[in-house]
Amino acid sequence: MAKCAICEKAALFGNNVSHSHRRSNAMWKANVKSVRVKVDGGTKKMYVCTSCLRSGLVERA
Repeated sequence: MAKCAICEKAALFGNNVSHSHRRSNAMWKANVKSVRVKVDGGTKKMYVCTSCLRSGLVERA
């Protein structure tokens, strides 16, 4: 479940392409952490991507 609760960033799908140009399926997951966040005066545990944590969109509890 690699999906950010703030920005909805989720997994991306594509292809791995070898040197001989053979393709196989690939998946890149968002860098998501489980953190305690201050929400409406209380705390809530949610999954937040590291770009949202670094940019200050959420405040850790």
